[in-house]
Amino acid sequence: MAGIPFDQRDGEIWYDGAYVPWTDAKVHVLTHGLHYASAVFEGERAYGGAIFKLEEHTDRLIESARVLGFSIPYSAEVINDACNQLLVRANLIDAYVRPIAWRGSEMMGVSAQANTIHLAIAAWQWPSYFAPEERLKGIRLDMAEYCRPDPRTAPSKSKAAGLYMICTISKHAAEAKGYADALMLDWRGQVAEATGANVFFVKDGVIHTPKPDCFLDGITRRTVIGLAKARGIEVVERAILPEEMEGFEQCFLTGTAAEVTPVSEIGPYSFTVGDITKTLMEDYMAAVLPQEPAKVAAVG
Repeated sequence: MAGIPFDQRDGEIWYDGAYVPWTDAKVHVLTHGLHYASAVFEGERAYGGAIFKLEEHTDRLIESARVLGFSIPYSAEVINDACNQLLVRANLIDAYVRPIAWRGSEMMGVSAQANTIHLAIAAWQWPSYFAPEERLKGIRLDMAEYCRPDPRTAPSKSKAAGLYMICTISKHAAEAKGYADALMLDWRGQVAEATGANVFFVKDGVIHTPKPDCFLDGITRRTVIGLAKARGIEVVERAILPEEMEGFEQCFLTGTAAEVTPVSEIGPYSFTVGDITKTLMEDYMAAVLPQEPAKVAAVG
């Protein structure tokens, strides 16, 4: 399945309130969201037939759209139900769910006040973001060329499609050099995040993580902070300079796709996969797995 292009897969996509065949879920080439990045999205994970923190993801999707100046024409309840029903119709137990909202094609230009706002939701089976053998030994990160922008220059609190342009560039550059991902600094030269995940460090039993003042305060990030505090582990959110990485003992990434992924190397800096990282990996998986897996059956 991994080798099949995403526009040629079987199944259904929820598109503007209706379930349409996967290959028919299309937009016009002059869609505003394609030309001007007027689109917001979410990445959600289903475990045992249940989408983890679905309500939080949907609320963030709606808020992201508001930040970009448009309203999604569906309530949170409708969106949540569509996500859940999509899993049922596709008979998916462990899956990735991708809602996306965008401005349509009525007007083509920077201004697009009259454009229809569309919403689509797709779901598919998806394994770990990084190869299992890489996760166990810790993945390697390069240092990205591009920085997270000053929030005065971009809507950093929105999960907006356009903000991921420099992430794609940075991840591609890292992969070309044999790395799994890249660490991005912010416009001040402080540690920010990886291209699609938040970053944490450990030193002397204390967790340190950048304050999310110019990038998303990830839902997985907040979950892991809560799990650490429940263990009595101190978590410090602060500005972190890149040279401080030399003194950290452990490092890990968090994200819906990445889950909790250990890091063994960032540029010239090395880390071990220590007890705190391993504990949080286990605690996170225990948190996301439902106590009783949902009984999912295909419907006609």
